[in-house]
Amino acid sequence: MPDNIKVLLVDDDEDDYIITRDIMDDIPGRNFSLDWSSSFGEALELIRQDKYDVYLVDYYLGAHDGLELITKAVEEGAKAPFILLTGQSDRQTDERAMKVGAMDYLVKGTFNPFDLERSIRYSLEHAKSLGEIHKLNSQLEQRVEERTQELAEAITKLEQTNRSLEEAQQEIQKALQKERELNELKSRFVTIASHEFRTPLSTVLSSASLVSKYKTEQDDEKRQKHVDRIKSAVSNLTTILNDFLSISRIEEGRIYNVPSTFSLKPFVREIVEEMRGYLKKGQKIDYRHTGDHDTVTIDKQLLKNILLNLLSNGSKYSTEGKTVIFTTALEQDTLTITVQDQGIGIPKVDQAHLFTPFFRAQNVTNIQGTGLGLNIVKRYVEIMNGSMEYDSELDKGTTFTITFPNIADA
Repeated sequence: MPDNIKVLLVDDDEDDYIITRDIMDDIPGRNFSLDWSSSFGEALELIRQDKYDVYLVDYYLGAHDGLELITKAVEEGAKAPFILLTGQSDRQTDERAMKVGAMDYLVKGTFNPFDLERSIRYSLEHAKSLGEIHKLNSQLEQRVEERTQELAEAITKLEQTNRSLEEAQQEIQKALQKERELNELKSRFVTIASHEFRTPLSTVLSSASLVSKYKTEQDDEKRQKHVDRIKSAVSNLTTILNDFLSISRIEEGRIYNVPSTFSLKPFVREIVEEMRGYLKKGQKIDYRHTGDHDTVTIDKQLLKNILLNLLSNGSKYSTEGKTVIFTTALEQDTLTITVQDQGIGIPKVDQAHLFTPFFRAQNVTNIQGTGLGLNIVKRYVEIMNGSMEYDSELDKGTTFTITFPNIADA
């Protein structure tokens, strides 16, 4: 956080300004400067000048409300975070505030210097994280410019050759197609990254703001509920970051097939045990192995990533109480892996795009995910010289089958 934090309070009640100023003056160890604007129009003009680090916005602003102001400011490109001030704790208002761009909300008359300082600090950190995403977007745009330059050079070279007009046109079309694909990839990445990061971060902010209010033993259950929400949100963030990192390493050619020899059954049972903590209520994994032996020579880490991803999907896209059937079979030097769930299945119209990066089937809108998992699994399988097939029926489940031939000589 900066040493001197400039804060603008937007509130049509001068008494609220005085109260907020007094609370802010009691924040220890921080240097805050607070300005006040009492009208919608004046506040919007001050926001456009980009002089403040944080904005505290009252829900009621005469003929307008704070959500309108935040919506308008965000549409005009405001980067500093907004914190909504409301008259009462209201989950619906909280969710509406997060949806239009607020980083947090505080209930007027209930927050103290500690609450205010924490909310400002969390909001600034959240805004910084979103800034990093926009920075990454700029870097991707630079890559687009570089690719455009490569395209121009390719055209120049084509003009200097003795190729036929038809061959030249084909090369240009290929380059243009790659350009379009990169633009689409950039757009999908920024859209999905912004949404997927914002959702768990908002959960962390909301739960962190509420957990400190539960201080007695009678509140243990409520406090633990919000702690669990924070842990789950952080786990989601880790998964998202790992997916993006895996895609980046694959695209850069930094994933290698490094086989080692080990016993398959204990290795798989460790993975199944690791998955138990992520299963929904009543779910279980039924693991079975067939074959005369269980010694394989294969890349251990890539295989673990593949299995964790498929088992996680089997749980995620199934309801409580369902079983994921997981089998491994060794016949001579061929390893066959099958993961069968009893979940929502994949619509026929979506199956052709199942392994496309960032693609998500139309029936998973309420289930979190980046649309990268199956693409990563398929590419890992290909790197390991394996093959992958699937069979799915809507509302009955999906079965993935992976085959690794010649694993004894991998």
